[in-house]
Amino acid sequence: MTAQDFIPASYSKTVESGQFTWESPSNIALVKYWGKKKNQIPENPSISFTLNNCKTITALSFSKKASNKTFEFDVFLDGEKKDSFKSKIETFFERIYSYFPFLKDYYFKIETENTFPHSSGIASSASGMSALALCLMSIEKLLNDGMDEVYFIKKASFLARLGSGSACRSLEGDLVVWGNHSDVVGSSDLFGVKYPGEVHENFKNYQDTILLVDKGEKQVSSTLGHNLMYGHPFAEQRFEQANTNISKIKTILETGNLNEFIALVESEALTLHAMMMTSMPYFILMKPNTLEIINKIWAYRQSTGSKVCFTLDAGANVHVLYPENETTKVLEFIKNELVVYCQNGQYICDQIGFGAIQIN
Repeated sequence: MTAQDFIPASYSKTVESGQFTWESPSNIALVKYWGKKKNQIPENPSISFTLNNCKTITALSFSKKASNKTFEFDVFLDGEKKDSFKSKIETFFERIYSYFPFLKDYYFKIETENTFPHSSGIASSASGMSALALCLMSIEKLLNDGMDEVYFIKKASFLARLGSGSACRSLEGDLVVWGNHSDVVGSSDLFGVKYPGEVHENFKNYQDTILLVDKGEKQVSSTLGHNLMYGHPFAEQRFEQANTNISKIKTILETGNLNEFIALVESEALTLHAMMMTSMPYFILMKPNTLEIINKIWAYRQSTGSKVCFTLDAGANVHVLYPENETTKVLEFIKNELVVYCQNGQYICDQIGFGAIQIN
């Protein structure tokens, strides 16, 4: 499909007002994307686990207005009006207006809440933008009789990407690929696709406990970080590495080789942060406690033979990944040895999930 396929010819119905509510999860990339081209196109493909408990719930109310000259909306987070979010939503609406020509016909009230701390290194933009895109798609489905579910999800993912790149990976699960790759059938730079390959039983119900090392705002946004890949001395090698790792993880997922999974996932996490530390200007998002946790995980794995590993997003928090059959032992390890490195002792127990859900 091309971007042109998502531009509607006309609408068969009119609607005066209504409301839709969707909950959409965050996701954690196993092979990371870092660096993007124009129009939120990734420089390299990525693959992620969809999460289950870390999610955004967004209610979108809409009512017809007299003038269709401008976008009109208000945003509320946890019941509190957030004018500081408006510029990001306005930019999003401008990007998607050609695909949603009804946007200036309505006043929108956007009410959103997260089940996890905002701007803490858990991808709230991914869950938030995907939930909003799904609400808007529900309006278009009202206006356009006969829209099928395949088109609905693809267009929602396409639009979510224009709000936040990784948001296109949050609509389905349990594994989603974003970015064109010859080894992944149906993959595209324009939207995320449910991973089509075989997945070994070892990866079913995989667990992700997120250790909240630092719940504050990141000092460098992901958008700025992506932009610093332009002219980065190691950018091309990184993009090549990510493409190779997509091929490698395909084999790992088929065979269930947990040792190779650990090596690839941890290497990807450290490479992501290495790109940050070697850009110009350079920056570090990890905190001292991030490194303490990593070293503790390595020592625990060495002494017990556990298949626990870590990954990192663009922040200080640590995602502790492990098979379901190790849940009791790993949680005991976390409580005994890792909680001390978390801000206020806080962590979130999650596991891989299966995508967004509409709430009636």
